[in-house]
Amino acid sequence: MDKIKLRPLYDHILVEPLKSEEKTKSGIYLPQTADKEKPDQGKIIAVGEGKLLEDGKIRKLSVKVGDVVVFAKYSPTEVKIDGKEYYILKEDDILAVIEK
Repeated sequence: MDKIKLRPLYDHILVEPLKSEEKTKSGIYLPQTADKEKPDQGKIIAVGEGKLLEDGKIRKLSVKVGDVVVFAKYSPTEVKIDGKEYYILKEDDILAVIEK
């Protein structure tokens, strides 16, 4: 994988969305034209240096590059880098880390 040339600021996080399943749990394949929902899970590609606090100090983020996270569905900002879609969101928009 090529190194992404984007550095999020402060508590912003760059996430690569995970592809949604093309097949339902019951085994039915979804056609390309099916109305698919926006992904709400992704892999963290880059993180900012931390949250800027009121006293000027920076608190480190509780997530790291490589974590797979669940985030609020309508919170991320969509960006395209080299033709590939990514999301930028704040640490507060992350709901959970998926541990394997």
